[in-house]
Amino acid sequence: MIQNKTILFIHQNFPGQFLHLCRALAEHNRLFFITKPTHNRLPGVRLVEYKPHRAPSPKIHNYLRTTEDGILHGQGVARLLIQMQKENVRPDIIVGHSGWGETQFVKDIFPDVPLLSYIEFYYSATGADVGFDPEFPSQPELKFQLRCRNQMILSCLESTDLGLSPTRWQHSRIPSVFQPKVKVIHDGVDTDQIGPAASPSVTLEGRTYDKSAPVVTYVARNIEPYRGSHIFMRAVGRILEKKPDARIVIVGGDGVSYGARLPEGETYKARFLRENPVDETRVHFVGRVEYDVFKALLQVSDAHVYLTYPFVLSWSMLESMASECLLIGSRTAPVEEVVRHGENGLLVDFFDPREIADTVVDALRSPETYREMRREARRTIVRDYDLKRVCLPAQLSLMKRMLG
Repeated sequence: MIQNKTILFIHQNFPGQFLHLCRALAEHNRLFFITKPTHNRLPGVRLVEYKPHRAPSPKIHNYLRTTEDGILHGQGVARLLIQMQKENVRPDIIVGHSGWGETQFVKDIFPDVPLLSYIEFYYSATGADVGFDPEFPSQPELKFQLRCRNQMILSCLESTDLGLSPTRWQHSRIPSVFQPKVKVIHDGVDTDQIGPAASPSVTLEGRTYDKSAPVVTYVARNIEPYRGSHIFMRAVGRILEKKPDARIVIVGGDGVSYGARLPEGETYKARFLRENPVDETRVHFVGRVEYDVFKALLQVSDAHVYLTYPFVLSWSMLESMASECLLIGSRTAPVEEVVRHGENGLLVDFFDPREIADTVVDALRSPETYREMRREARRTIVRDYDLKRVCLPAQLSLMKRMLG
């Protein structure tokens, strides 16, 4: 157990991946959290808010816009660290997310304080998300922009003492010279809080979903190509045709989390619906939902479709498996790291709407066939990704070693 320490977290979206660590450490330690302004709060965690003092210059070279934005974030954090130093606040350990440049200058201010950095994704022009989907080709010069963007992450990798990466595949994207000091530990799934229910039911927007009719779920932070929304929308018509009593619930906002943005006023959802009109009495777009509603939807779901470019793995995929929901996932990294086809889930070709639809329909027609597969999905998460028994103890053990 870690006790009587001053611990500083850094993440622009409080609490981000550090929610469970904060909860575990808050009672017996003094916790500070540097973040952008937020209404979120956690007991025992003192927020220290900042904003970059300006936006990136519109005149800066296009390749360097993300880099300058990262420097501005790093500078904003550094100024707070200097102020804390003047107030005689000296952390025993610092834990931060490297993705926005916020940890770049930490070791310049506290060189003797151990720094643990969350390394979520190292960008590349080949072998991952970029160039994966021919329908949305990248600009020829994107590879130059990515190389510049990685300079910020390289700076964080060089200065950090140790790092965390959530999956083996994401870890494999890191330059080999830095891989030894980055440990693979997932954020964890609280399987005590998310799991199957004996008589699941949830009411949303006046509609009640239960086991009286087949339910298909699809979840993404935003409806966009990176999570295969365009491919899934092409599968929807065939699912409804072959299973007329099925209802499809699509969770996700209208923004863009990853990849290219559309012109002002356009959304990928609207574009996909124009290309593939659906019966919206049976296909329900519910936007973003509260976590308790999300959990209940997974419990009700007869088939959960998760499609993704080779990119960061979504928490929702693991949570669906923990709920004993039948997962139908794309045969892409890092989904294949978790899902063993025919054992704890089903894998389909990301680009094949027909295969996706037929796999969903078969799951809805023969639910008993997949009962043991659903149970094995939960066993996989409990064994390898359980928050309290696997992931959190590993994270705390790593921090304790760094403190020692």
